[in-house]
Amino acid sequence: MNKRRPNPKQVPDPNEPLWRSTLRVAMPLNLSYIPIGLACGILLHAAGFNTLLTGLVSLLIFSGGAQFLIATMLTINSPLLSIVLMLFFLELRYALLSSSLSPYLKGSSNRFLFMFAVSLNDENYAINYLKFATDKKWTGREALMVEHYSLLFWAASNVVGSLIGSALKIDLSIVNFALTALFLYMIVMQIKNRLTIVICLISGVLAAVCMMLTKSTLGLVISTIIASLIGFGLEATLRKRLPDSHWLWRLRSPGSKKKAVEHSDAN
Repeated sequence: MNKRRPNPKQVPDPNEPLWRSTLRVAMPLNLSYIPIGLACGILLHAAGFNTLLTGLVSLLIFSGGAQFLIATMLTINSPLLSIVLMLFFLELRYALLSSSLSPYLKGSSNRFLFMFAVSLNDENYAINYLKFATDKKWTGREALMVEHYSLLFWAASNVVGSLIGSALKIDLSIVNFALTALFLYMIVMQIKNRLTIVICLISGVLAAVCMMLTKSTLGLVISTIIASLIGFGLEATLRKRLPDSHWLWRLRSPGSKKKAVEHSDAN
């Protein structure tokens, strides 16, 4: 008699320590940080950061895009004021991300909110937002642990990358491919329906146009804001006037119109 294999999606062990169960949730993100963190550390070393400064930058900024931007602009001898302004506009998106999590953190102390804010980034935000939306037992404490786990892996990868950069001579053109692959992965993971693909294409066109007009990377910030507003307006209009529109259907199950609409309403 063939015995049935156990179902891998079992109920979590109630006796499992909180740190271990939270680490399991954050582990896919932690592992994905290792290669890009190594590349970031190598690039920061090439830009003149020693290992100590690399570790401090990764802890205080905790943004791959911002750290790559710092290293790239320092490499081409950009003015400090330009670097600060670019970082300000680049990181301004976190005000929107954190505001969407605020309903789940009501009643938290100012100290907790400060710790939560300084360790927030795009990837751990995605994990925590999904957990808050789907798991009623997910708390702010667990969300903060996810952020700290990801911060630890990112900082450690940066430091190791800096050590590698000091010991070996590596072609920095590899870093450009790594960064491009990271953002392509982030785009693919966010594509849930046909409307998302349209917004991605609009974003690409706007980015090219704005960069040609501004002749600087500030065009990326402008195009991002415009594309976000367009996407928000289109989705709100479709959900209000055409809730059964095929643009809201999930790509992986295009026949499940009702589920796609319910999923969009839930978000």
